[in-house]
Amino acid sequence: MTDSRVAAETCSWSRMADAVLDGESLSAADARRILQSDDGDLLAVLDAAFRVRRRHFGRTVQLYYLQNAKSGLCPEDCSYCSQSKDSTAPIDRYAMLSADRLIDGARRAFENQARTYCIVASGRGPSDREVDHVCQVVRDIKQQFGLHVCACLGLLRPDQARRLKEAGVDRVNHNLNTSERFHDQIVSTHSFQDRLETLQVCQDVGLELCAGLIVGMGEQHDDVVDVALKLAEMNVASIPVNFLHPIEGTRLEGREELNPRYCLKVLAMFRMVCPATEIRIAGGRERNLRSLQALGLYAANSLFVSDYLTTAGQQAEDDFRMIEDLGFEITAGDFESAELLRQRQTALPAGAGCPSSSGDSCCGESAEES
Repeated sequence: MTDSRVAAETCSWSRMADAVLDGESLSAADARRILQSDDGDLLAVLDAAFRVRRRHFGRTVQLYYLQNAKSGLCPEDCSYCSQSKDSTAPIDRYAMLSADRLIDGARRAFENQARTYCIVASGRGPSDREVDHVCQVVRDIKQQFGLHVCACLGLLRPDQARRLKEAGVDRVNHNLNTSERFHDQIVSTHSFQDRLETLQVCQDVGLELCAGLIVGMGEQHDDVVDVALKLAEMNVASIPVNFLHPIEGTRLEGREELNPRYCLKVLAMFRMVCPATEIRIAGGRERNLRSLQALGLYAANSLFVSDYLTTAGQQAEDDFRMIEDLGFEITAGDFESAELLRQRQTALPAGAGCPSSSGDSCCGESAEES
């Protein structure tokens, strides 16, 4: 690439950031251009994304910890998932946790001064009995602790979404996973429209939305762009961006098509399409971003810390050091990450603590969600 072309491309990405910061929506063509950009432009693309990220989230990184309230036992055939009916992966399988165990978790969340408590359950969707169980638990949590509650329960009917909202659930997580065009190549037991309808009924009753995707399942650039534009259209509050971790025993085992540079372009594209939305680097980051993980936080402002639903993640201490090495400020969004931060601060020698400025909301002292 000639020096003049480098300069021209750098100017082009900068102008794209200027337009987004001025309130213009990114077109599908420009979103696709980010994904197809030359690797030589990568730092310029990330610089443009960081300008947008910094406007809305500064240098903060919100941490979340993921834990199952119900594992396995799923009748769906999602080809990427170790919990699907077709998977032979050796995972834990258990029914919905008892009210006492879920409320005990909320108590720890409250004691650690975290803001969000998540209830995650495998399966196509909850039975009415399970919804009743979750609703009663959430009422008790709200009455005793006043926590922000996020539920991830699968496909929901309008009446179920309404009952969850009335019980005090604040946010629902339900990922699109891929585009409508590619969806049927990944799962046959439910449709893309089923997923979209769940998001719509949740939004209709006033629930916040958390919805994202999995990159690297064999989709095309246009599929990734379509998901970003759809989520921007729906004005979701948070977008987890997963990169396929091909689990042995699933239909996608052995699929390895991602490289760290493309993963960074995906994160930059989502930041430019959804400038004020929380973008979370989720499952598969360690495997696919590898030594470039830290660069992802110039576009994303959120991270899952420690392990995922059925796969191991990077050690929490390595995440903390990575964020601190960037000079970014760590905040905790849920009780597990708040506790991990608190334990770390207790273990550190005097003078070796968090790099954040005095009074910043970090290390579990205040876990306000972006």
